[in-house]
Amino acid sequence: MSESVAKPYGVIAEFENPAETMHAAEQVREAGFSRWDVFTPYPVHGMDQAMGIKNSKVGWFSFLGGVTGYTTGMLMIWFMNAFDYRIPVGGKPYFSPFSAFPPSYELTILFGAFGALLGMLFLNRLPRLHHPLLKHKRFALATHDRFFVVIETDDPQYRPDATRQLLESLGSKRIELVEE
Repeated sequence: MSESVAKPYGVIAEFENPAETMHAAEQVREAGFSRWDVFTPYPVHGMDQAMGIKNSKVGWFSFLGGVTGYTTGMLMIWFMNAFDYRIPVGGKPYFSPFSAFPPSYELTILFGAFGALLGMLFLNRLPRLHHPLLKHKRFALATHDRFFVVIETDDPQYRPDATRQLLESLGSKRIELVEE
C-alpha cells in the first residue's frame, strides 16, 4: 500500500504587531515573491501599499453589469412596445426613452450588483470549499491578536532555506510549514 504524502502549501510566519508585519510585507514584496498574503485580525492602514496591491478590478465588473442592465432594459421595452406588441395610444410614439428609463435604471442597479458579486467571486477564486491554512492550529489566532505572512511553495522565488532565513531576519519568532 502506498502512503499519501502531504504536499506542502506554504510557509507561515507569525508576527507580534502590525508594525513588524508591515515591515515584513514590504521586505517580502521587495524580495520578488508573487504568491503570498498577509492575515491580520483587523485592517492595517497602509498594508495594501506595503504589499504592492493595485486597485481592485471589481468595479469594472460592476460597471459592465450596469451597462448591460441599462441596455437590456431599453432593448426590452423597445422590443415589447415598438415591435412585438404595438398598442397605439393617443398618437404617442410606440417607444420613448423617457418612459423606458425607470425600468432600465432598476436593471442597471440590479445587474451592477450582480456584476460586483460575481466579479468578486471570480477574482477571489471562490467558492473554495477547503483551504490548507484552516488546518493550521495557530492560524486561528489571526482573528484574535496575531499577524501572519504566508508565502506559498508555488511561488517561483520560493526556496525552503532562503525563505525561512528571510522570515527569521524579519523578526518572526514562529515559522512553520503548512501542508495541504
